[in-house]
Amino acid sequence: MQGLLERLLPNLVVRVPEFLKSIVDTLKMLAVSGIFVFLLGLVLGVLLIVTRRGGILERNAVFQVIDKVINAFRSIPFVILISLLLPLTRAIVHTSIGVKGAIVPLVIGTVPFFARQVEAALAQVDGGVVEAAEAMGMRPASIIFKVYLREGVPALSRATTITAINLLGLTAMAGAVGAGGLGDFAIRYGHNRYMTDITWITTLLLIAFVCVLQIIGNFVAKRSTH
Repeated sequence: MQGLLERLLPNLVVRVPEFLKSIVDTLKMLAVSGIFVFLLGLVLGVLLIVTRRGGILERNAVFQVIDKVINAFRSIPFVILISLLLPLTRAIVHTSIGVKGAIVPLVIGTVPFFARQVEAALAQVDGGVVEAAEAMGMRPASIIFKVYLREGVPALSRATTITAINLLGLTAMAGAVGAGGLGDFAIRYGHNRYMTDITWITTLLLIAFVCVLQIIGNFVAKRSTH
């Protein structure tokens, strides 16, 4: 078995410890930035829903500011965003490279995307249910948690899955600027040194991660649908 692996994956076999570390680094970036993206994106998405015209807390000025800021950040390519955020990243985590240096741009680059996903998910909640809740005298906070978020769980789970997959792709892209992880590993060896076995294995592993995320998302969406 060892001999077969050495013939098929000669470059990967001699770099297994580094390969395993790149996997751990990718999972760290995905987990840490994912938590911040979920919390911040959920808040912004909810604000977009409740402050828009006809919303339960209609505030056109607030809606316009959030809407325009989200549009602005979504229009910036991620590689350029990383460069723009270098001073902010250094100020927050005291480095601009490695896993820590990737967290800030990953969060800022993904939150606008997830906020839009949340907005679209919550927009699917039956307006009649919201109106009924208002007629019953429920406070805005109660409507947000007991109507929007509760009724929107299936759509939110799908939105979260899409965002997690998108975030995984950005962690790989961040490897191009020294963020570490599978992207960095594939670029340094697979691309720069033409080690095709590393490129293929890294690609297959990322595909496997996407499949796992999709399976989990589908399971949650199915279980929460009523």
